[in-house]
Amino acid sequence: MRIDDLLHRAFGTTDLTAVTPAGLEAGIERLTVDLGLAEDREQRFALWTLLYTLGSAPDLDVAFPEPADRDAARNLMDMMAAAGDA
Repeated sequence: MRIDDLLHRAFGTTDLTAVTPAGLEAGIERLTVDLGLAEDREQRFALWTLLYTLGSAPDLDVAFPEPADRDAARNLMDMMAAAGDA
């Protein structure tokens, strides 16, 4: 999945600064629905990651049935937290 494609599909633009609060809420809802319907592990991870960066990701045990995917998500969260501390 390409991030530009995800952003355009969910928000109608790749420029999140141009999205209204209502548009942001609607886009997050679309991403959440897509995550719930996604069967491909990589697609689920991409959707969850975007939702996480937007502060709207579901809990790991809800999003990822596979323990390895939950571990990968925890690693991403740790890396993003460490990058924020820099």
